[in-house]
Amino acid sequence: MDSFEWLSGYKVGFGLHHVDFTNPNRPRTPKYSAHFFYQVIKDNGFPTPDDEKQLYGHFRKDFMWSTATASYQIEGGWRADGKGLSIWDKFAHTPLRVYNDDNGDIACDSYNKVEEDVAILKQLKVTHYRFSISWPRVLPDGTTKHINEAGLNYYHRLVDALLAANIQPHITLYHWDLPQALQDVGGWENETIIVKFRDYADLIFSRLGHKVKFWITINEPYNIANIGHGYGAAAPGISFRPGTLPYIVGHNLLKAHAEAWHLYNDTYRAKQKGIISITINSDWSEPRNPYKQEDIDAARRVVQFYIGWFAHPVFNGDYSNMMKTIIRERSLAAGLSKSRLPEFTPEEIKRIKGTYDYFGFNHYTTVLAFPVNYGNLQHYDADRGAGTIADRTWLDSGSSWLKVSPFGFRRILNFIKKEYGNPRIIITENGMSERGPIDLNDIHRSYYYEKYINQVLKAYLLDNVDIRGYTAWSLMDNLEWATGFSERFGLFYVNRSDPKLPRVAKTSVALYSTIINCNGFPDPAMGPHECLNSVPERTLMNS
Repeated sequence: MDSFEWLSGYKVGFGLHHVDFTNPNRPRTPKYSAHFFYQVIKDNGFPTPDDEKQLYGHFRKDFMWSTATASYQIEGGWRADGKGLSIWDKFAHTPLRVYNDDNGDIACDSYNKVEEDVAILKQLKVTHYRFSISWPRVLPDGTTKHINEAGLNYYHRLVDALLAANIQPHITLYHWDLPQALQDVGGWENETIIVKFRDYADLIFSRLGHKVKFWITINEPYNIANIGHGYGAAAPGISFRPGTLPYIVGHNLLKAHAEAWHLYNDTYRAKQKGIISITINSDWSEPRNPYKQEDIDAARRVVQFYIGWFAHPVFNGDYSNMMKTIIRERSLAAGLSKSRLPEFTPEEIKRIKGTYDYFGFNHYTTVLAFPVNYGNLQHYDADRGAGTIADRTWLDSGSSWLKVSPFGFRRILNFIKKEYGNPRIIITENGMSERGPIDLNDIHRSYYYEKYINQVLKAYLLDNVDIRGYTAWSLMDNLEWATGFSERFGLFYVNRSDPKLPRVAKTSVALYSTIINCNGFPDPAMGPHECLNSVPERTLMNS
């Protein structure tokens, strides 16, 4: 236990138990290390926890294997063929907004490289490819007054090339690159965007829907609302109303999603026979100290304020009672006349509830939560009332926020099952980054995919979570938003020092394509499985 530490007195604590020296009774409280040491004694060593044991087995027969990109991150062609400006064009051309002043003017030049992109997708053996459409490329001012046919033709060429390669397109309508012309009139803060988004969706469904069976309305509304309009670390870079603006933007995103979903459902579904949903992102959260109720409560709040902010309305019809109560009480305590969280009308609740065909889910990491009291500060973080850190034993990635913590994936998939009525889940993003010197032997990424996909298999086989597909983020190294080209998530390396921007397979390509080929993890005890015989060699895709 903590004790009198010689010359350091009571300032330094070596103990497995904390002793409160301010209390005359000197109570002893076990620290995390005491619980850990107890477990080591109990297990007489370090057996592999059940959480980390490899499970052998296979996914369902028609499992969707995919990889993903987003238009601003890969296309380039920022002024090509009549494309309008997006909020990311403006943000990236604003000094000091993006690391190293990188921008997506050329990016991976995918606008001119349909054949190469499809070739590396074939090499991966994916059955699906998730990509997004650039709203300002097809509608330069954001409205249907002027349709840019040249921009639409790019997506026609891409979709046709994918179908010819027997790869199903999975299209995201909005992956953050709002037309700047719409931002100039308020962007997602202005309710008129709901109709404009619906009109944009209508155009895309009518032109591409006969060829496309998988749709996502909006990617990661949490990031659009909070990172773009709360912290201001992403376009449009607004941070001066962090207590109100993220909630207003989130409210309009939910209504815009619902309108696009109903439009597809009422007008296009019968003929085009596709499925459509929204993609929601969230970390999993564990209590920093699993033995403290305050930390357990903080971890619950983190998850409810993250995944629940958008999943609750879509799946259950309204914001969670936890969010509504906390934000209302904190708003009134600060002297406001009503909650900073907007309210849905009964009609809007009916309109939003059930606007999903599957749960589109992006997941990367886990955090440890603990309570933080921000006083009267009116801000999302203060409403959530929790701080988060990572366990220092978790492996790093190239992104400060992303620590390798596979166990959290299975836990949050089970949370979705329990909280939202066991919906069909398509994992629409999962992956890890690297930074620093280029090394095509990306063993850390292979490790990440193997461990995380195995947790997905456990959720599917052991927990009966209804998982229909998995998407690796991302197909190739690209512009990683505000961190520029410094963080690389790609399965393929893009050689930016060569003007042809060739795509080069990393070692993780062989691993991921083998998992796809095997549709899971064959048991080595059964002898070598035939799916292991066609591991692709590393090849260079040149133009």
